[in-house]
Amino acid sequence: MINIVEETKKIGIKKRIELVHKIWDGIVEETQEIPVPDWHKEELERRNEKYMKNPESGLSWEKVKENIRDNNV
Repeated sequence: MINIVEETKKIGIKKRIELVHKIWDGIVEETQEIPVPDWHKEELERRNEKYMKNPESGLSWEKVKENIRDNNV
């Protein structure tokens, strides 16, 4: 049996990155076929309700990125 990971190591990094992009694009196209579990939907609803009660409790995307950069997560 062919070990795909080992085989991909035989090609250059640029080609491997291109391959990863193509694989990811294929996955994205097929994600509509993946069902979302009810508990995911329920958790999103719970978090949205919590946020709507106190919108100031969240962080802006800029602040989140800043925290990540500063390792203050």
